[in-house]
Formats: sequence, structure tokens, C-alpha cells
Amino acid sequence: MHVSISWSEFEQAQPFAAKMMRSSINKNRVAHAYLFEGERGTGKRDVSTLMAESLFCERPENILPCGSCINCKRIKNGNHPDVHVVEPDGLSIKIDQIRSLRTEFSKSGVESKKKLYVIIEAEKMTISAANSLLKFLEEPHSETTAILITEQPQQILPTILSRCQMISFKSLPAVYFSEKLQKAGVHPVKAPLLASITNNLQEALELNDDDWFAQARKIVLKLYEVLKKNPLYALTALQDEWIVHFKEKAQIDMGLNLLLLIYKDVLYIQMGKDQQLVYADQRNIFETDALQISSRRLSEQMTAILEAKRKLNANMNPQLLMEQLVLNLQGGPSFV
Repeated sequence: MHVSISWSEFEQAQPFAAKMMRSSINKNRVAHAYLFEGERGTGKRDVSTLMAESLFCERPENILPCGSCINCKRIKNGNHPDVHVVEPDGLSIKIDQIRSLRTEFSKSGVESKKKLYVIIEAEKMTISAANSLLKFLEEPHSETTAILITEQPQQILPTILSRCQMISFKSLPAVYFSEKLQKAGVHPVKAPLLASITNNLQEALELNDDDWFAQARKIVLKLYEVLKKNPLYALTALQDEWIVHFKEKAQIDMGLNLLLLIYKDVLYIQMGKDQQLVYADQRNIFETDALQISSRRLSEQMTAILEAKRKLNANMNPQLLMEQLVLNLQGGPSFV
């Protein structure tokens, strides 16, 4: 297990979840089982490690783990004998993995009576694995804590859900995540855009170093510029650059997201929220545009992009979809 979050960071990123967890530890009312649910990259796994440190630390200060005792160090390195992590073996979590966990936990704790286990991607348990876990949850040992982590709680057996205290992890505030990216070495101009696209630190750092993404940003900004000229320019830019660069469905969806964020920035300037710009280096251009377009028209353009995203997911021909979008963004007729 690897922790990259402190209690203060947890409270800043997930105030409601942190309040619930802190309260349960402070009052010595730690639940037998928790379900951490929320989007990818919202810190669920890091918090499970933080929770383990808080429960096993030899020298906690008001529940804050010291980070330097033998227990904290072993949990950080993933080798504490009473803290177990179960992850999918291939595409699923199998019954043998849960049986092995139950066998391990039937023994008394190696270091103390406490034990904690974390099930990553809990929705991937097979039916037999889930039923085996259910028996485990129905007979909880007094000092055993379970943490199930999922992005899809609706895929988990209702009987398991009913035995867990659900803790919801919300999307990270963009400003908080942007600051986190800058601390990780991302340029201040690029950080707000990356924070608007993903909540996942690793994914954001990979995009930051990705030439494809840097080029995507340039192409999207250029398309926005030519959209203000005649339709022929925009359709030419679409053919020459966009369609060549954005090939796969996920790439086209990313391109549409990047385009949508431009129109959001212009709208934010109109609303006086210009501290929230994700294309901060385009401020001067966007300020001029904000004076020349109505907020109603901006709203129509953003709706057209969202509609294009929906049609993309419905498997509409990507080239036809983009040609229609370009005409819609310029106010031309729709031909589909």
C-alpha cells in the first residue's frame, strides 16, 4: 500500500468523508465495514492506507499517525502482517482470494488483536466470492475492519452494501487539484486544464508529458479561432488537422471536452469568474470574444458540443458528427 495523503489533505479534498472518518475514530466507533465509493482518482485507496495508519500507529496524536513508527512504515510499504489488500486477479476477484483472506483472519492478529483488509475494485468480485465475503461480514470480529473500494456501488450485492457504512468521495475541487499538480511540477498554465479533465494524479501527470495531448490543445484552440471565420476555413481545419489527430473514440471525446472548456472560459469571463479560467494564457482573446457574443449563444454552442459527445457515444460517424458540430457552432444549418 502506498499513501500520498495526510489527514489535512484528506479534509481539504474530501471534507464530508474526512469528517465522518475522523469522528468514527475519535469516538472509538470504527465500523466493521466501510464502502468507499466515488470516481477514479478521488483518493479512496490513499485514504484506506491513511485509515490503516491511523488505526495501527504506535504513537498517534489526536488520531494523526506519526508516519515514522514501525507500523506506519510497514503499512506505507505494504508489508504489515495485519493489513491485507485484495485486488482483482485478472478481470475478477475470485472465491479463493476471499477464502484465503478469511483463513488469514481466523488467526489471531500477529502484532495485536486488530486486523484490517481492503478490497480494491470490489464490484469485480465473482458471485461466489461475494457470497463468501458476505458470510465474513455477517460474523464480524470485534477488532476487524473491512474497507471495500469501488467506482460502481450499484454492481455490488445489496446484502453486502447493507452491512457497510458508505462513504462517498466527490470529484476533487478543480482548484485544489490544480494546486496539487503544480506541487508535482506541472506548469501553472497547464495545471487548471488538466485538473478539469481528470481527477487522477497519475493520469494528469502522464497527459502533462504527452506530446499528443500538447498537440491536441493547440489543434482545439486553432479550431476555435477558425470557427470565428467563414465555414470553409473551419471545415478545412477539421479535415487537415482535427480528423488526422483525433482518431479513436476516446481521443475525439477528449477533443470535445477540450473544446467545451474554451466556451466555458468565455462564459466565466462574462460572469466575472475569470479566476477559474482553464486556458489562462488565452485570457486576452477570450475577453474580446466575451464582449462580442451573448451568453445565450454561448449556451447554445456548449449544448451543441454536449450533443456531439452524446452522438459520439451512440456511434455516429465521427467525421459527419464533427462537420455538423462545426456548422452548429458557426450558426449554420444542421444537416443530420
